[in-house]
Amino acid sequence: MIDNNSIEQLKQTIDIVDVIGNYVELRKNGSNFKGLCPFHDEKTPSFIVSPSRQFYKCFGCGAGGDAIKFVMEFEKLSYPEAIEKLASQYNFTLRYTKGEHGGGQERRILETVGQWYRANLERSERAKNYLRDRGVSLASIEKFALGYAPSSEETLQFLQRAMIPFPKAEEVGILGHDRGRYYARLIERVIFPIFSPSGMPVGFGGRTLGDHPAKYINSPQTKLFNKSRLLYGYHLAKEQIYRKKRLIVVEGYMDVIMLHQAGFNTAVATLGTALTNDHLPLLKKGEPEVIVAYDGDNAGINAAMKAALLLSAHNFEGGVVLFGNGMDPADMVVEGKADVIESLFAKPIPYAQFVIDQTVARYDIGTPKGKEDAFHAVRNYLATLSPFVVEKYLPYAALRLKVNTAMLSPKSARREYREGPERSAPMQENPSVLTLSDVAEESIIKTLLKTPSLTDMVLDTMDSSMFAIHRAAFEALLQGREHEDLLRIDFDDSIVTYSEEELKRQLLYFLQRYYRKALDIIKKDDTLPFENKIFFIRKYQDYINRLKRGELVPYESHEKIS
Repeated sequence: MIDNNSIEQLKQTIDIVDVIGNYVELRKNGSNFKGLCPFHDEKTPSFIVSPSRQFYKCFGCGAGGDAIKFVMEFEKLSYPEAIEKLASQYNFTLRYTKGEHGGGQERRILETVGQWYRANLERSERAKNYLRDRGVSLASIEKFALGYAPSSEETLQFLQRAMIPFPKAEEVGILGHDRGRYYARLIERVIFPIFSPSGMPVGFGGRTLGDHPAKYINSPQTKLFNKSRLLYGYHLAKEQIYRKKRLIVVEGYMDVIMLHQAGFNTAVATLGTALTNDHLPLLKKGEPEVIVAYDGDNAGINAAMKAALLLSAHNFEGGVVLFGNGMDPADMVVEGKADVIESLFAKPIPYAQFVIDQTVARYDIGTPKGKEDAFHAVRNYLATLSPFVVEKYLPYAALRLKVNTAMLSPKSARREYREGPERSAPMQENPSVLTLSDVAEESIIKTLLKTPSLTDMVLDTMDSSMFAIHRAAFEALLQGREHEDLLRIDFDDSIVTYSEEELKRQLLYFLQRYYRKALDIIKKDDTLPFENKIFFIRKYQDYINRLKRGELVPYESHEKIS
């Protein structure tokens, strides 16, 4: 059983933005972070993460809680399993009140086997010669904790000596199991340990030194290892990525190692897979420029195309670099061409330009059919981009296709140009309603949440009956109760908070509208006695005149218009 004090210490160690950022692409939104909720399908972000509260909340489906709750829900883990996973990721040693120190057992197995792999490298001339021939320095071998996996039999014998149960070794991907017999997954391979972003071992990659048809293989999917969410070398590169605001994605382990060796210490690599949506949260951390640097062969160009489509659609800054003449970054470092590499990284081909060029190149635009197909392909691509990117690259695309710019402009881009300003403008209220608009109600509530001393100013001039949309939230605020809408308003940094002077101006504006509408209702009400009608007409007209002069009119409950 995990000690409660240990759990509290873990909570103080972890950061919810960092934890959730490994699963969800988060973007800064004022003092909070916002993203698409991972617990239900949505197109407009309603998922908010508060670093100050160490709390997340989705205002679409209602999911919410702390970092431990998030990991439980996302990974489908029990409470202890989620705690142990977070402790493993943050290299935090949990204390237990009794029994086995579970959870960290998988990590300790990986650490133990990784140390054995490293010791094997020292004894394997074949593996050392391979690394030496590739130009890998002793410092790089140590930095990346490289090792060597011998035969399957030797691995099984080591696990027995280390008292590591075979089923547990299978759980973390060291062993496989077939027809009642265990076998080592990595045999006669140079080993590249794979770490989580926080620096914890989660798996291994291996490069064969024999004639195995699979030159590189990785650990299988495990509780700790998901290759679609990991980037090789990220744990070593992340500090420099944050500082330099540049992240370089290459194709393989050796490219990362050699680039780091040459001083390009923001390089990382995918693990035998193309860039996917699952990589985006990690790529987004620190808001770096992302440079995709792949080989210039067909496979590299296709991979770069997929990456450029993905990254441009998610508004990443950066571009594509292709290495030609059969060279890759590792080869160029060995040949002393670091200056050439730097010149390439300094001027990558922007994603949109790369996609447009590659798209046009795939069609014969000298024929009507080819030109039409290319036209539609480019136009559809432009429709995935922000209107600002479209504005920049629309002339370039038109030039490449030899068509009129107006013809190429995608409908979605034109629609965003038209609707963008309207989305940011205050919501227009229904003229038949006597209350504040949705936006104004939210801003008044937000102001009182942030500055409670202004509550009397509001209550002196209005009451909750004037709130058409957020009345329950306003009443909860006054009564000191929790309310779902209150929490959302408090989280949403797009809602304006008024100063005292701004609040007064807003109330003056609101009350004028309120009493004008009240006056109109009274004039049209044939059920009121004539004397009462004249009384209210004079009173409301007096209120309106005083409000115009900048005088806040006290609210009297018996004058409520319904």
